Amino acid sequence: MESGGGVMGREAAVLAGGPADGMRVKVAGRPWVLQVSFPCQAEASRDGVRVEAVYVYRRDPRVKGEPLRYGFDVASP
Repeated sequence: MESGGGVMGREAAVLAGGPADGMRVKVAGRPWVLQVSFPCQAEASRDGVRVEAVYVYRRDPRVKGEPLRYGFDVASP
């Protein structure tokens, strides 16, 4: 499958809701779940340890064409 962008095997997708609302991405293979992470500010870094907030977006199976739609999962960890 070739998308409008001409990149073989990748499709346009849009994230809906949550902290990445409206962000557009390209995905391969129509994954059911996307994970979005944001770095958190830590008081002191230890040995390269970092902290990130993780958000989950799930593909809407009703959307068959581009852009695919991924909705924010409010129950994500």
